[in-house]
Amino acid sequence: MIFQANDELKAFVAEAKTYTINGKVADYIPALGKASQNDLAIAIYYPDGQWISAGEMEKEFTLQSISKVITLALVLMDRGFEYVFERVGMEPTGDPFNSIAKLETMAPTKPLNPMINAGALVVTHMIMGNTVEERIQRLVSFIRQLANKSTIGYCEEVARSEFESAHLNRALCHFLKQHNIIDEDVEQLIDLYTKQCAIEINCFDLARIALVFAMDGVDPESGIQIMPADIARICKTFMVTCGMYNASGEFAIKTGIPAKSGVSGGIMGAVPGLCGIGVFGPALDEKGNSIAGLKLLELLSKKYELNMF
Repeated sequence: MIFQANDELKAFVAEAKTYTINGKVADYIPALGKASQNDLAIAIYYPDGQWISAGEMEKEFTLQSISKVITLALVLMDRGFEYVFERVGMEPTGDPFNSIAKLETMAPTKPLNPMINAGALVVTHMIMGNTVEERIQRLVSFIRQLANKSTIGYCEEVARSEFESAHLNRALCHFLKQHNIIDEDVEQLIDLYTKQCAIEINCFDLARIALVFAMDGVDPESGIQIMPADIARICKTFMVTCGMYNASGEFAIKTGIPAKSGVSGGIMGAVPGLCGIGVFGPALDEKGNSIAGLKLLELLSKKYELNMF
């Protein structure tokens, strides 16, 4: 094991928590605005089934943009590499995650990568099923398998709050539909996407999911190959290049862990071959990342040389 004891992890959490005062919860989505700014929690899950944690572990939160990585893995398994990447690119962007700018200048018109909102909407559009409920349950079932937890579902309050305030995502969908990148009803896709983002977990669940990615798609406890190793590799690559919004380059230099953040304050970190990390800290910086969560991962990476570079 990397860490000596929970007391050591608690000390890192206490140090990182001092940064929460400089952040702000995502109150532009009303249901997320109810979070406690000072919360910070972390769980670390190892391949041998052992785990350690510190902070407000009892708090549940929604995946938000972390779901983009998991949905990409599911869709790649269903549709294949060529189908997916004919419709969404593989390049990082320096623009904010909800920007429409690059869509207007790219030729052919397609989102630069699956981690920005435009790309994530295209990937969500590819989830198989005949109805929104059938498609969201397909994704939920996959997440339950990754987390080894049968009770995971989505938070209806958060999904409804996001659906009602998703005006920019609707604009992205209409632009994508105009250019024949998607072909379904916009309201139906927004309904599916907001439910996807509202899937609810805790830090332990998130660390368990991250561990499967860290172990190249293998469930370390059952030995089952949940996803092909190449798909896990593709997802981890996107986590490095695009996972922390337009702060991904700085995060790669300072921390060097494949990671994906969400505006609920979650961060999923997959240290290749070593462990899965789940972080929750709802106070965000100006780019939409957990301000204390970033510091916590930086502290851990520096002391225990987790940087993959």
